[in-house]
Amino acid sequence: MNIALMAHDNKKELMVQFCSAYAGILSRHHIYATNTTGHMVADATGLDVHCFLTYAHGGSQQIGARIAYNEFDLVLFFNDPACEERADEISYISRLCDQNNIPFASNIATAEMLVLGLARGDLDWRCIVNPSTKPIA
Repeated sequence: MNIALMAHDNKKELMVQFCSAYAGILSRHHIYATNTTGHMVADATGLDVHCFLTYAHGGSQQIGARIAYNEFDLVLFFNDPACEERADEISYISRLCDQNNIPFASNIATAEMLVLGLARGDLDWRCIVNPSTKPIA
């Protein structure tokens, strides 16, 4: 499956810790991220992460476009609710996921439930919606 990772600046280290804890599960899937988050996760975990542009240069729009085309099966976007200037960004990504029935987590608690469900096969229905994203064996 294709998994997108995004995190506001104050949540990037939390994303790294989360991906470190669940690297075994995540390693069986295709991981994509905005540039800074992706490099931090890849450096800390050894996961193969495809990095888009940074947020400032349009990385969230690149991910948003792929969500709109239903190319992601899971989106983890660790939101900093104190970051008012980027509230539109989280709303934009959340709406796109809702429009395409893509599981979405904006905090670590929900992300953990989704990743554990991914490991159990609870999200295998996404392979029917998007057959090109079958998990790596």
